[in-house]
Amino acid sequence: MLFFPPFLGGQLLQPGLAAKGILPFSAFCLASSAGYLLNDIVDRERDACHPLKSRRPIPSGTVSVMNAAVITFLLIVTALLLSLKVSLIFTAILMGYVILSASYSLVFKSFPVVDLFCIALGFVLRLMAGGEAFHVPITPWLFLSVFLLAVFLSTGKRLCEYRLLGDDAGEHRKSLIRYPPGFLDGTIYMTGGVVLVTYSMYTLSRPKLLYSVPLCAFGLLRYIYRIQSGQSGDPTESLLKDRVLFSVGLLWTLLVTWSIYW
Repeated sequence: MLFFPPFLGGQLLQPGLAAKGILPFSAFCLASSAGYLLNDIVDRERDACHPLKSRRPIPSGTVSVMNAAVITFLLIVTALLLSLKVSLIFTAILMGYVILSASYSLVFKSFPVVDLFCIALGFVLRLMAGGEAFHVPITPWLFLSVFLLAVFLSTGKRLCEYRLLGDDAGEHRKSLIRYPPGFLDGTIYMTGGVVLVTYSMYTLSRPKLLYSVPLCAFGLLRYIYRIQSGQSGDPTESLLKDRVLFSVGLLWTLLVTWSIYW
């Protein structure tokens, strides 16, 4: 996500860009890792009841809570020190991301809708950080596309968890039992449609990108198909293990690269 602004801005092949991206990329990797660790510490008892998450190091007891807390602290400090070498604005965005991640793990994850927006804002902050690190302005349509896509994917993941856990969903995540029946289904359809519209509007400023809209539509529908078929809603797992979705993503990347850099 950090490299999205220079990639879509046609600057990815500029000399020295890779070296310029090492510090911001490393800083956000450390910060996001700290966020995941804190989340696992807070959720260790609930994750122990989950059929898959119970195998993680903290809920399974492989790593102690004290060791995980120390590692989390060190990751955050190191991330902030690296971010200072990029710019003060980048550091402010990174701190905002750390605060958002901590607030989500400690409080907001239990509130319906709020939990989806917290996850989506995390992706938006990554996008803004990339724009600041590489001095590329973020267009309004790109901002909306990324935000709404993140809400779409987060909804899919929640819907998959709700169906997987069934009556035990509330023991794992309080927000799951607070969603009315059919709410998550309606949300994934709504956000999917809006993502397609905002992305289409974004491509109007680059005529060649318009040809990537059908791929975007197919990818969105394929993800919804996976969710409604009872398959995993994890975005990373869906992309890497679903051959059709992976092929669509690869074709989209090649088409966008051709339209911008050819």
